[in-house]
Parts: sequence; C-alpha cells; structure tokens
Amino acid sequence: QVQLVESGGGLVQPGGSLRLSCAASGRTISTLTLGWFRQAPGKDREFVAAIKRSGGTSYAGDSVKGRFTVSRDNAKNTGYLQMNSLKPEDTAVYYCTVGSGSLITSSLRDASSYDDWGQGTQVTVSS
Repeated sequence: QVQLVESGGGLVQPGGSLRLSCAASGRTISTLTLGWFRQAPGKDREFVAAIKRSGGTSYAGDSVKGRFTVSRDNAKNTGYLQMNSLKPEDTAVYYCTVGSGSLITSSLRDASSYDDWGQGTQVTVSS
C-alpha cells in the first residue's frame, strides 16, 4: 500500500497558477501509474491527468488540456500537477492516486482503475 499526501492547494485568482505536489511513502512509485482527479461539490469525481510509469507518456483531461501538466520526480518519490491559466470552474478538491504500472490508456480516466488515494487538497479559483 502507498501513502499519498497532497499539498500546494489554496486560493488563487482567475488566470493564476498553482503547483500541487503528491508525496508518496510506503513504496516507490516509479513503476506505478500516477493520476490526478478532482471533485467539485455536487459533482462526480473527474479525471484531470495521469502519467504512466517512469518515462511513460502523460495524458490530460479535455477540460484541462493545454493548461495543466502532470509530472513526477522519481528521486523524490513525488508527483506534481502544474496548473496554469486557472478558471473558476477548476475549483475543486484535487486528489492524487496511483495504480498499476500496466494500466492501459483507456483505463486512465476511470477512478476505479487506481488503488491508493491521498486525502485531497482544496483549490479555489476566485477573484
């Protein structure tokens, strides 16, 4: 089992940027798929981005493509979500998660494909 702790959330104005971090412990995540999801009040959990195991390809959800970038630092056993050009509709609790390193691309957007989750960090975009 992997323990995940997100940080970096907060209040930001529209058009601003934030970088979320996801610190992992319990095992190395370099061989795992790392994902980010978000959930706004009254809405379902939504896929944001994912990156396959070390050296793998990254993917972003349609609503954040071109604005958000997922990355990982295997030496620090940490994942990141760089969020630029933030919009009020990006307001949500953001969760990082890990799953099998052999997840196929069609499974990346499905929250049930992942095994371990962090507690989430709140991101609020407002003027």
